[in-house]
Amino acid sequence: MRLRHLHLRGLTPYAVASALQARVVAALLASKPPSTQPLPPPTVLTAQFYPIYTTGRRDLPSPSAEQVALLRATGADFFPASRGGLTTFHGPGQLVVYPILDLREHFPDRGIGAREYVALLERTVQATLCHYGVASMTLCDAPGVWVTPEKKICAVGVHMRRHITSHGIALNVDTDLSWYEHIVACGLEGKETTSLKREGVTVKGGVEEAGRVFVGELAGAMHAEGVEEIGVHDIPVAKEGVR
Repeated sequence: MRLRHLHLRGLTPYAVASALQARVVAALLASKPPSTQPLPPPTVLTAQFYPIYTTGRRDLPSPSAEQVALLRATGADFFPASRGGLTTFHGPGQLVVYPILDLREHFPDRGIGAREYVALLERTVQATLCHYGVASMTLCDAPGVWVTPEKKICAVGVHMRRHITSHGIALNVDTDLSWYEHIVACGLEGKETTSLKREGVTVKGGVEEAGRVFVGELAGAMHAEGVEEIGVHDIPVAKEGVR
């Protein structure tokens, strides 16, 4: 099994990445029994978005129309996402990774559960940071990856349906951190947000390079037989209605 990787070059609208992600999810769902369609391979999308604030399923109550207007007044878009977690920011200089996997079929030895999958993503982020010489940690009471108990460098928020994953992680490479001044990122009062750049690391290849490192680390963690780079035309399309 090879891990397929699609990197969307330049700045990508959030809606474009979401639509591509939905196509892969639909194809995986369409391969579930009693379907005879073949199982699509595990796929990872990496991108950096135009500025946008997104909410998660834990944002209750939902932001008011006034709060949304204030966020949009910063020049960013706004979208309520289906992932777990709370409000966060995506934008230039941030690596967004959407692994779209079947936790039963793409981990054939035993499969993994939701908590183990989130821990796998966090360990992969930590391995990526280690590649750049940055020590990191996880906290038992706050998902994501941190460089200190007060400074968060990567958010994690996933969605699952019939063991199929979507959404994923957002790692700050050289993000303009002033965008976070308009929100309480991930609902964590009194915590800071940092980036590789703020931690003194310049990633010469930017988000694209960091994405390749992350995907390589993820392939190793999944015991995949390497990474296959693909284009948008390689994204599968479900041939039947989603079950």
